[in-house]
Amino acid sequence: MLDLTRLRLAASSLALMTALLAAPAWAQDTPAPAAPASAEAAPAPAKPLPPETVLAKVGSQVITEADLQAASADLASQFGQLPPEQQRLAVLSALIDIKALAEKAEAAKLQDQPDVARRIAFLRERALHNAYFEKEGVAAITDAELKARYDAEVAAMKPVEEIHAKHILVPTKEEAEAAIKELDAGKDFDAVAAEKSTGPTGPQGGDLGFFGPGQMVPPFEEAAFKLEPGTYTKEPVQTQFGWHVIKVLEKRKQQPPAFDQVKDQVRQIVMREKYIAMVQAAREAEKVTYEDPALKAQVEAMEKAMSGAAAADPEEAADEADQATPDAAAKPAN
Repeated sequence: MLDLTRLRLAASSLALMTALLAAPAWAQDTPAPAAPASAEAAPAPAKPLPPETVLAKVGSQVITEADLQAASADLASQFGQLPPEQQRLAVLSALIDIKALAEKAEAAKLQDQPDVARRIAFLRERALHNAYFEKEGVAAITDAELKARYDAEVAAMKPVEEIHAKHILVPTKEEAEAAIKELDAGKDFDAVAAEKSTGPTGPQGGDLGFFGPGQMVPPFEEAAFKLEPGTYTKEPVQTQFGWHVIKVLEKRKQQPPAFDQVKDQVRQIVMREKYIAMVQAAREAEKVTYEDPALKAQVEAMEKAMSGAAAADPEEAADEADQATPDAAAKPAN
């Protein structure tokens, strides 16, 4: 079952797209991490068992593979530190414990106690709530719908300029000034970078590729974006990484991420909107009322505040909602 409690209250904002445009370069010339050493091939995963396969019996009850998979949706997170196969065994063990004590509870007629009965009713309704949203909301989302939403987000994006730049990074201002003199005398920028730059991109002419606003440290970014294509800084630029001589090769409008790159994030937006619309329609159809006008005002104020926070800061609003909102209210439940 989809873990619906993890549906974030993220607003359908431009930040979703722009945050994934490029990884920060930061101007420190950090090399890419080395590929991990090859390891022995992992064993092939076991063949899935048919859902009706009986795994264990607890008294007169049987536990099937289907029962185990259903329980895993709620229990697996408790055993996240275990390897996958041990997680499976731990969930099965926990399920046996649950059924064993549930048998004792039923024999003691605990299901007839008001508080237990209310809890059972709540869990039943929450399961129905999730099942309905999965069937009518999640399963109804099509790739065409996601692509249309992606296109709408891209169309709403304000054009952002990005630049393709190179740099020569040296430890001292004097060394940077000497490099500038060589460039002024006509020496090729790539050759100077290969000879003098202390960063790993030196052998590649100090090439940093394309980057946009916010991806470099401020002094570097400010100097780089002031340059016209084909020009370099006539004064050394200091950052915490050393002294830079920067050359801009090209400027262009930043390209949005490919649809496949952000498809999952777009799906989260569409799922959230479908859920909100579905819940709103259900509330209106059921004619929700409050016995206490003060309580009604408090709930409406809370919902309004959360809605405003989501629009202003999606991640902060989601975190606050996780802490303040009961499982079955204002968002899909687990």
